[in-house]
Amino acid sequence: MAQADDHETIWKDFKDAVNMTASAVEKFLESDESRSVGQKKDGGEATGHKEGRRIVEILHKKKADLSDDDYAHMKKVVGYVHRHLKQGGPEDKSKMKDSPWRLSLMNWGHDPLKD
Repeated sequence: MAQADDHETIWKDFKDAVNMTASAVEKFLESDESRSVGQKKDGGEATGHKEGRRIVEILHKKKADLSDDDYAHMKKVVGYVHRHLKQGGPEDKSKMKDSPWRLSLMNWGHDPLKD
């Protein structure tokens, strides 16, 4: 029973942290802006970009079809979004739009300019 409760908490936290739709994340991941930010190993795909693709997979699944691995990943996403938000981005919203801070969050499915 504890696992089901934990899954419910993770589900809720994930839905709060990931405020973009699967199609919005997919579209963003195709952009140059998405590819311009994040840590890259050996010039390959950035970590956040890879995470974004995994987030899209999760968003496309039905809740009943989510695996323990999916829930573990969702928990990781929530942690990243919360840490990144605490770091804070540009206070001026006009500067925030194209900031690496926002673009990085969007790779992880969170748009800080979206209410």
